Amino acid sequence: MSLQAKLNAFKADFEAGKPPYNVPPAVIEIMHRATAELVASGAAQRAKKAGDVAPAFSLRDPDGNIVSSADLLKRGPLVLSFYRGVWCPYCNMELQALEATKPEFDKYGASLVAISPQTAPNSRKSVRQNKLSFPILSDAKGQIGDAFGLRFHLPDYLVDLYKQLKNDLPTFNDDPSWTLPMPARYVIGQNGVILYSEVNPDYTRRPEPEDMIAVLQQAAAVKA
Repeated sequence: MSLQAKLNAFKADFEAGKPPYNVPPAVIEIMHRATAELVASGAAQRAKKAGDVAPAFSLRDPDGNIVSSADLLKRGPLVLSFYRGVWCPYCNMELQALEATKPEFDKYGASLVAISPQTAPNSRKSVRQNKLSFPILSDAKGQIGDAFGLRFHLPDYLVDLYKQLKNDLPTFNDDPSWTLPMPARYVIGQNGVILYSEVNPDYTRRPEPEDMIAVLQQAAAVKA
């Protein structure tokens, strides 16, 4: 089953109010409103895209080690996923799908990392629960997400809902700002230029990890 098919199946159960979430229709309506407004804002179109130079980063992995994009790109291309947090089931399913596809990325010498505004303990939890062999880097205060044009402020009504649902982003992220990155996937070439981008203002939609393989093949052919 494709990643999007799994996400669609989860979304159908979630929005039908099935256990374990048991979400009432009023909550779903608020989530739909927030997503529609973010889509209509055009924020995704203003984010970094294929052909742009990717912002450089040096971020800590869950063990406190510095991971820099410059070092990763010396080894090969970079597959980069922006991840909302351990509390987001759609993001966790995406991480699992990326992990399953990682052996294909490895064939082309590509590094795979995720970037999240969440704290290191939450990233360690994400790595453990999703059985990941790649790191989730901590983007403190969402600075790298902002550099990619992905960071947005949650509207007040969505903040109120998240508080009701115990989605305490200031605690998850050690940041009082109530901001998140739009989920996004990038492939960055060794020269730092973005070869592939997909930004999703609708967090229930994600590209297939297999879509990256053709991009990596092309990058390998150019290098050869």
